[in-house]
Amino acid sequence: MQTSDRWEGDLGRQIRALRLRQNLDQQQLADRAGIALNAVKNLEGGKGTTLRSLVQTLRALNRIEWLQSLAPSVSISPIQM
Repeated sequence: MQTSDRWEGDLGRQIRALRLRQNLDQQQLADRAGIALNAVKNLEGGKGTTLRSLVQTLRALNRIEWLQSLAPSVSISPIQM
């Protein structure tokens, strides 16, 4: 099982790769996402950020499906009731 630091680092590298594929620098991504430049730097560096910054960044990179996979709809089985 991966540590939280490892997950944050992996996610940061993936976000950086997406940003570069879209030919954006960190400031452009921050502007698109409506967040501070330091938030982008922290996120890409695996140093943590707010949930809001993560959501705004993924929206700016057109990766809403990532959010959907993190928070799938929860349903209650009639058997559990």
